[in-house]
Amino acid sequence: MTSIWQRIRGRGEPALTCAQVVELVTDYLEGGLSDADRARFEAHLSDCDGCTNYLDQIRVTIAVVGRVHEDDLSAEAKAGLLAAFQGWAHDG
Repeated sequence: MTSIWQRIRGRGEPALTCAQVVELVTDYLEGGLSDADRARFEAHLSDCDGCTNYLDQIRVTIAVVGRVHEDDLSAEAKAGLLAAFQGWAHDG
């Protein structure tokens, strides 16, 4: 059962869990959440240092990886990345 505090914080919707925040982080960073979902996401962050740190880590990762181009990678690195993500879309 949802507590009254969760409903107040989520404007009638249950508060997001940490697992849900992790699932939504890319959509949040890309501006793909509805206003209501963005508000729920940010409400969770205001109370959860762990998820706030995770979001910060993702932002740093994007900033660093965003500067890596395919031509910058060695053949071994490319092969390793391809192997790591092979079938990834089918595993979800």
